[in-house]
Amino acid sequence: MSKSAYVIRHVPFEDLGVLEAELRHHDYEVEYCDVPVTPLDPNRAQEADLLVVLGGPLSVNDEERYPFLRDEREVVATRVQSNRPTFGVCLGAQMMALALGAEVTPMERPEIAFDTIRLTEEGRESALAPLDGQLVLHWHSETFGVPDSAQRLAETDACSTQAFQLGERLLGLQFHIEVEPEDVEAWLVGHAHELAAHGVDLEGLRRGAQDYASDLRSQAHDVFSVWLDRLD
Repeated sequence: MSKSAYVIRHVPFEDLGVLEAELRHHDYEVEYCDVPVTPLDPNRAQEADLLVVLGGPLSVNDEERYPFLRDEREVVATRVQSNRPTFGVCLGAQMMALALGAEVTPMERPEIAFDTIRLTEEGRESALAPLDGQLVLHWHSETFGVPDSAQRLAETDACSTQAFQLGERLLGLQFHIEVEPEDVEAWLVGHAHELAAHGVDLEGLRRGAQDYASDLRSQAHDVFSVWLDRLD
């Protein structure tokens, strides 16, 4: 019997990427909601077997400038406070953390690069276990605190909170496991202003996507597949 995944997307090129195949393999039907142009359906968001909140170039603290974020925060808060299966990436993880009472704050400088992730003791017992000491794609200028009762799973030198989980049903990742390596060029275009403003090495990102493509796909499969299995 098929299950439903309701996916909140903020910009078209930041989609489920490699994770969509995993969802379909686990018998999920995927429904995107492009929140800047399509109103969120609170009922669909709560009734879905899984809610996924993807990344984007916004801050969760930008509600005055982008009012749809207020509705999104309320939907996510209802979902996570009901302990319904929810997976967040970058902005999505920050939205989950905010909904659970943690703060989301600017970093001293953005973390945009392929770099090594270190897992905590709890992280090595989680679905993230295959990532310990591995390269992942980091692309964020804000970070979040660890919500009460949640476990901090991962860190880097630049960012002490890279992932958290609350029980088995709520998982938030600051970094990106979902990106298809061949889609990185779309990210370079979509985030061109941010990259130029911070002097980010575009060629380094291109090389990383090419050199680590096989490992990145394998890691995403291993992590997401194990987490989905634990939901059953």
